[in-house]
Amino acid sequence: MLTSYKEFKAFLESLDKRPKLLLHACCGPCSTYSIELLKKYFDITVFYSNSNMDTIDEFEKRYKELLKVCNNSDLDVIKDEYIPQDYFNAVKGLEHLGEFSPRCDHCMEFRMDLTAKYAKENGYDYFTTTLSISPYKSSQSINRIGYELEEKYGIKYLFSDFKKEDGYKKSVQMSKDLDLYRQHYCGCVFSIEEAIVEDED
Repeated sequence: MLTSYKEFKAFLESLDKRPKLLLHACCGPCSTYSIELLKKYFDITVFYSNSNMDTIDEFEKRYKELLKVCNNSDLDVIKDEYIPQDYFNAVKGLEHLGEFSPRCDHCMEFRMDLTAKYAKENGYDYFTTTLSISPYKSSQSINRIGYELEEKYGIKYLFSDFKKEDGYKKSVQMSKDLDLYRQHYCGCVFSIEEAIVEDED
């Protein structure tokens, strides 16, 4: 089990083959630098599973932008179903909570669980997520969830903290270079309401 970014980088350099990695992606911008870093070491398939999106239009818009990133790196993308009720079931009773709260943890676990399950059922060596590149997401929570799912499904989780080494800043620049739509909220209906409140302040 890796517990730090330093250990993660050392692990990458120690690989003597290219494992198969299923990479959960929340959107195109968050995928840019994550893919750039990981593609040197893994055979990546991107898994777009984001039923937390507030509308089907937003879900499809982010998928379209993700395809731009993946086509640029010649990667395959698996598009999961959009079933918003599954998301609402996952965060039931936590709707009133904000960013960095248990609501976000349950949302991340919901999407990462689907990723881990698919990875196990389809012969991948590892799974991970781009979510840790966001400054609004706790890498500690993400990695805790990832290792819990590793134990649950018997599929290796790849430690992630993609915001390190200016990863987030690099993703912003790469998004500009690719002319990507960069959303101003996480994706769920609660986060857009919070973003509107912040804009009004």
